[in-house]
Amino acid sequence: MKFKSLKTRILFWFGSITLFILLIFSFSFYYMFENSTYSSFQTKLYKEAIYVKEGFLNSKDNIIKKDELISSNIAILKNDEVLKKTVNFDFNLIRSFINKKSFSLIDNGETILAIYSLKLNDNQKIIVYQDNVDDKLEDIVDIMLVIEPLLFLALLFLGNKVIDKILIPINNISKSAKSISINNFSNTIAKHKHDDEISELIDSFNTMILRLQEGVSNLDRFNNDVSHELKTPLTVIKGEIEITLNKLREPEYYINSLNTINYELNQIENIIENLLLLTKYSKENIQKTFEMSSLDSLLLDTIYFYDTKFKNKNINLIIDKIESVNMEVNPLLFKTIFSNLIDNAIKYSNFNTQINIGLYKNNKIVFYIKDQGVGISKDKIPLITNRFYRVDESRNKNIEGFGLGLSIVKNSVDLHNGKLEINSELNFGTTIKVIL
Repeated sequence: MKFKSLKTRILFWFGSITLFILLIFSFSFYYMFENSTYSSFQTKLYKEAIYVKEGFLNSKDNIIKKDELISSNIAILKNDEVLKKTVNFDFNLIRSFINKKSFSLIDNGETILAIYSLKLNDNQKIIVYQDNVDDKLEDIVDIMLVIEPLLFLALLFLGNKVIDKILIPINNISKSAKSISINNFSNTIAKHKHDDEISELIDSFNTMILRLQEGVSNLDRFNNDVSHELKTPLTVIKGEIEITLNKLREPEYYINSLNTINYELNQIENIIENLLLLTKYSKENIQKTFEMSSLDSLLLDTIYFYDTKFKNKNINLIIDKIESVNMEVNPLLFKTIFSNLIDNAIKYSNFNTQINIGLYKNNKIVFYIKDQGVGISKDKIPLITNRFYRVDESRNKNIEGFGLGLSIVKNSVDLHNGKLEINSELNFGTTIKVIL
């Protein structure tokens, strides 16, 4: 059976289990009470039979007198003939039952008859019976038929109230979730007074809202930065085209204009490629791209690629040490890490300075690069791995870039479960470590 409402499902299962337990209890109680009643009557009649055997068997009187120990009708039989009996003993009432078993409870429709037969020898026996036995079992059944439905309904009512109380925080979560939109992340749920699973759910929900707030904030900033970064080259391209088409020009002018347009298009292409690289991999899919790679070989290839840039700024590259390091990584991302860090070190270094590079393995794998460049003020260090962020000291036309390099490095290191450490001092240089 399917129910859409969680409350209905809980109430249905609670009611079913409660009904099952009540039925089991009723049958168990009835069975135990019946056995107890059966045993109680049998013991009582047996004791009276023994009392008669010891006190009246050898008596000359034909009448068994009742006293405080005899409340039933009793007779001593020999060959099914009555030798002695109590005054009210009715042999015809029990004749058909005396040879069946030692004890019987007979419901004759109106009353209950309890009969006990104590065999003395092959010929003699003592018969004890009690008629008009109070049928307490029927009374109990009648009571249970009234009480159990009422008890079941009462439990359902209480269960319904308890479930309502339990579901209050869940309903609050539902209302808050419905009120959330891209423009509204203000609703959080008040703390639960009990430290239980509901409290954990509320904490998780509030944490999710905070993450969504942060994500939307980053997305807004990202969109603004993208718009800003793409707007500049697109404006240049549009301006070049409009000026060029304004009148006929010399061939050299068209060539220069096309070169400018080509340069700006390359800038746009680089921005898009970097953005795609940032979004291509995730924690879930990065493991599939790992392969055993030589990090020292990737680093040396990258250094060789930037050899001309080192020479153009007369930067002295000092390789402190490069050890042989093999590790399962995404080689494209690691080459990007090395490339971005070396490129940044060159861009932000002055002419005739020095850059130190090292790669080694102790307990962990460490790559570091240290320059003597413009450096970064300490308050800006936490921000430089944000997308499109460029510190004020670097925002000039002589230094190319989009502010995506360190963001790509940070994202790539995180995907490899690594750590990025940045230490810098304004006008004295920067040291960056990648620790795996």
